[in-house]
Amino acid sequence: NRHHHDPEKDLYDPRYGWGASGGHCWQGRRDKDFYFLKIERVRYRTESPEETVGLGATLGRLLQTGDLIVLSGELGCGKTWFTKGIALGVGVSPREVVTSPSFALMNEYEGLCTLFHMDVYRLETHGDFLDTGLDECFDGRGIVVMEWGDKWPEILPECRLNVAFSILGEQSRELLMTGENPRMIEILAGLKNQSLE
Repeated sequence: NRHHHDPEKDLYDPRYGWGASGGHCWQGRRDKDFYFLKIERVRYRTESPEETVGLGATLGRLLQTGDLIVLSGELGCGKTWFTKGIALGVGVSPREVVTSPSFALMNEYEGLCTLFHMDVYRLETHGDFLDTGLDECFDGRGIVVMEWGDKWPEILPECRLNVAFSILGEQSRELLMTGENPRMIEILAGLKNQSLE
């Protein structure tokens, strides 16, 4: 009998955990009609809001129309600071005030391309999200940065970069970036290269 593969178990490497750790990238593998994408994980630590903005700007310079960045983490962890950096990286004027759209749900900024900044914290269900029509921004008209999008991963495009924030101290933050789509893996590779410069 043909061995049944569990994609989750097959993508787990006990030496490194899920995906990549410490720069290791789990290579895609093929078994007959089973295909598994690489999963890339990169961790960064910032020690101030300014460093978080700087990391966001470095990422922003690598983004292009159609990219989706999903931010997760508790209140006050730095998601909006990071988005300020992304805005700078995609050419939004430094004079533009980038704030969390907690009540407006979405702010739109113009740079080298359009940046849609969403905050879905106040929405309770994915049905509420779909009712707002915000999902229409996933059609490739611009770059989307979505705070709290991890609430409903099942309705998000698979081609996305997930950034999970953890609070390590008063100013210190850890950012775990995860990408499974080839485009997102390309972005993470570029980010690592730029961070080493």
